[in-house]
Amino acid sequence: MLSTYIAAVGFSIHPSNLRNTEHIFKIFRAGSEIKLIRLPGDAKKIHGRFECVAGKIAAYRKIQQFYEKRNYFSGWLSGQLSRIVLPQEFASCAGMPYNSDVSHLDILFPFGLPPPELARDLLRELKLPALATLMARAKSDRHRQRFGDFARALPHEVWLASQFGLAPFAAADVDCQNSPALACATMRALGLAVDEGVWFMLHPSHIHIAHDHLVLTDIRQVNLSEADSRALFDAAAPLFAEVGRSLQYGDGNTWFMRADDWQSLLTATPDASCGHNIDIWIPQGNDAAAWHKLQNEVQMMWFAHPINEQRAAQGLQAINSLWLWAGATATAAPPSSGERRDVFNLPGGFTGLSQYAKTAYINASAADIIATKPENALLTLDQLIQAALTGEWSAWQQQLKALESDFFEPLLQAIQQGRLDSLSLCITNHVHLLELTTSRFSLKKFWLKPSLTSLLPVHSS
Repeated sequence: MLSTYIAAVGFSIHPSNLRNTEHIFKIFRAGSEIKLIRLPGDAKKIHGRFECVAGKIAAYRKIQQFYEKRNYFSGWLSGQLSRIVLPQEFASCAGMPYNSDVSHLDILFPFGLPPPELARDLLRELKLPALATLMARAKSDRHRQRFGDFARALPHEVWLASQFGLAPFAAADVDCQNSPALACATMRALGLAVDEGVWFMLHPSHIHIAHDHLVLTDIRQVNLSEADSRALFDAAAPLFAEVGRSLQYGDGNTWFMRADDWQSLLTATPDASCGHNIDIWIPQGNDAAAWHKLQNEVQMMWFAHPINEQRAAQGLQAINSLWLWAGATATAAPPSSGERRDVFNLPGGFTGLSQYAKTAYINASAADIIATKPENALLTLDQLIQAALTGEWSAWQQQLKALESDFFEPLLQAIQQGRLDSLSLCITNHVHLLELTTSRFSLKKFWLKPSLTSLLPVHSS
């Protein structure tokens, strides 16, 4: 049996897996091709930005699957696997086993990045040794990205949709970002049949009247019971029927509308729009006027509805609008993002993606995740979203402390004990995204003191 090593940019394993071998291979970029070449000597002698990766190499297809599903390659190597050229001696290796025991976890951490103007003050009071260790001793190939101030989806929403290869929803003649096409996936997750047509997601919501503009409040704060939601739904349904729009009830917070001729509509996610002047994020496009007219009719009907009178007496926000987004085509091809993987704790609005997972877990703890021995899993920690959207930074700090003890401490310990090989953090705020990866090998950089410096804006010193 031929045992070899591949040295790949930005990827490493624990030194205990490094053994003397007869052949060592290096991946490098040569023009438009990615090539493998054999190197002499011990794998431990490879230096520079190439780190050793253990694995029994089978055929090209095994190598491709192994690395694609873990997304371990750096940016310039991503998407280049189809152009890998293997040395001739690998031609006879088909069918041989390879190392399939690597355990990796991607963690999506929305609003883990504090706002730049408050970052230093917020972090000064926090003691988060586990998170600080994971960040300080991450690999050097960290990736930062800035999104537009008026993007129609938040960075973590764009990233999450991309992990499932979700097809975009936009008119062919519109070159503009749209909200993720989640409506049909969410309908199926709620047990609703959807075989044809174009569908949008609707949320009963509260629009706050500010001094000179309207503001969408956080839809999590609506607190609408099933019974009250049904009553408002029944009142609004005839208005939709009058204009040929089918309205379907999903749950207390989520309804769906069919509008096959509204494929040009550009919409924004409720979290991207929350707390801002909605003029920028309301639906736009050729069909926007028709939606606004229908929305206004619903608002007038609900203004004096008994449900809102009861809510006013209880000191609750009035349900005075509907937020429309997530347009999707029922007949669109399902996502094809490679091998399915386990997903843990998908955030609200994105739970429909569970149908594209190998297994989807709800309210999973760190112990639950570690017990599954995840091969290439995805965890979302969305506990900071509400506090960040509403600017409650004291609550944000308290939630972050809870995440330290509930998740980061046990996951760090799992890596140190060999129950998890590596994890990647995707940390975001309104406009920024930071990705970094920590492995058992990188944690051995004992000379790097635990630090949350990476959470500060890049211009901070």
